[in-house]
Amino acid sequence: MPNLFDLTGKSALITGSSKGIGKAIAYRLAEHGANVVISSRKADACEAVRDEINQKLARKAAISIPANIASKEALEHLVAETDKAFGKIDILVCNAASNPYFGPMAGMSDEQFDKILKNNIVSNHWLISMVAPQMRARKDGAIIIVSSIGGLRGTNVLGAYAISKAADMQLARNLALEFGPDNVRVNTIAPGLIKTDFARALWENPDILKASTERAPLKRIGEPDEIAGMAVFLAAPAGSFTTGQTFVIDGGQTVV
Repeated sequence: MPNLFDLTGKSALITGSSKGIGKAIAYRLAEHGANVVISSRKADACEAVRDEINQKLARKAAISIPANIASKEALEHLVAETDKAFGKIDILVCNAASNPYFGPMAGMSDEQFDKILKNNIVSNHWLISMVAPQMRARKDGAIIIVSSIGGLRGTNVLGAYAISKAADMQLARNLALEFGPDNVRVNTIAPGLIKTDFARALWENPDILKASTERAPLKRIGEPDEIAGMAVFLAAPAGSFTTGQTFVIDGGQTVV
């Protein structure tokens, strides 16, 4: 029987993949056979992860193409270089995001609000619009947006970030309807609190850490690999009948 998680011959582009959740997703996709593009703003960080993955897997599974998601031209270059290297993009993971402000909405500047929405919503729209046509033409493709449980609940510290993550879920639902007839699937993953540098302000705060774990069934925060497994499922044949969904991975935090 075919392996439901075999990604051999597939090519994946993962933004924000030089660390944290994005890095874990890139490694696990490559481990399951995919060729992967490591991308974030800093070239040296991308190259380090590329070399680490290639060394661990003993094959040239990864390449690095730095890009700033806030620039449409940079994203166009990223897609063009990925196509040049691999010939196609079968899997797109929109993981990169930003949150330059932590606190109540009343204290957020217009510049910060605009930056969050541009990086977390508009850039995903741009990148998907650049990649989806080739997927639709081939009648095959998987698009994964990394959202957050912040998009499911009210918050007094994550403001526009939570708004952007709720919008990511709706973006996936809309595009699932548009792309479904061409066998292109679009889903989101909504992690809870994960031990990454990006979420450091949350898990290093003892009050927030306690609130996040005290009532949750698993009583702990998550690790990046615990999100990567869902990305492999959604990218692989195992997830071929799954689209338009948001998968919450939060240790049970949102059930209480």
